[in-house]
Amino acid sequence: MTLSAYTFMWLMAMFDLPVVTPKQRKAATGFRKDLLNDGFEMMQYSVYVRHCANVENAEVHIKRIEAVLPEEGECRVMMFTDKQFQRMRLYCGQRREKVEPATGQLVLF
Repeated sequence: MTLSAYTFMWLMAMFDLPVVTPKQRKAATGFRKDLLNDGFEMMQYSVYVRHCANVENAEVHIKRIEAVLPEEGECRVMMFTDKQFQRMRLYCGQRREKVEPATGQLVLF
């Protein structure tokens, strides 16, 4: 399956950064702030998501993550279509909760 340039996408950044030293904590905090400033929202601790207008726009944000990732630690980025993202299920202990509808960004053409 190929993705159209006009397919709405979601990016999920999952990262593990060391926070043992003050320098590492500062770098991890800076990375989280960079993600928030780039339009990501925290889904869970160390898991951030962002809506993108298309694949090309998603690639721009992936390059920004690469540019600000601290030297120590790692980050995995996954790209989902809107339809794939909507199929997500949320499990909280033994309770089953409905996933809140995704907050889409307004795209102006």
